[in-house]
Amino acid sequence: MSNQLAVGDPAPSFTLPDADGQSVSLAEFRDRSVVVYFYPKAETPGCTTEACDFRDNLASLQGAGFSVVGISPDGPEELASFTSNHGLAFPLLSDVDHEVAKAWGAYGEKQFKGETVVGIIRSTVVVGPDGTVQHAEYGVDAKGHVARLREQLNVA
Repeated sequence: MSNQLAVGDPAPSFTLPDADGQSVSLAEFRDRSVVVYFYPKAETPGCTTEACDFRDNLASLQGAGFSVVGISPDGPEELASFTSNHGLAFPLLSDVDHEVAKAWGAYGEKQFKGETVVGIIRSTVVVGPDGTVQHAEYGVDAKGHVARLREQLNVA
C-alpha cells in the first residue's frame, strides 16, 4: 500500500489547498530545497509537538536554504485553526483524500496503540532544488525529530 520514496527518486508533484484555501504546488519550491512532512492529525499531541518543533527551528532551516511544508488529511478550516493556535509560519496543506500521501509513500499500515491500522505514516521527505528526493524518513518519532533532521541536513 505504501511506495516509499528513496534518495534520487523524483518527488511526485502536487497541488493542494492551504489553510486559506489557496492552492500550493510543489513546483513553487523549484530551485530551492523543501522539507515536506506528513502528519496524521492537527491538534493531536505528537502532531502539535512536531509542528511546534518545525516552527521553533524554522529560522535556522530557512537560513540553510530549506522551506518547510506540512501535509495532513485535515481540511483547510482545521489547518487554519492549528496554524493560528500555535503561531505556525509555514504552509500546512490539506490532503483529505490521501492521494498525495499515497504517492509519497506516507499512507499505509502502521502501528497505533498496539493495533495495526491504515492511515498517515508520520514521514519527512527533503526535496532538492532539482525536484529529486535528497532524504526520506518514514515512521518518524515526533519528539526530537526536527533536531535529528537538522543534524542529518547539517543545519546549525
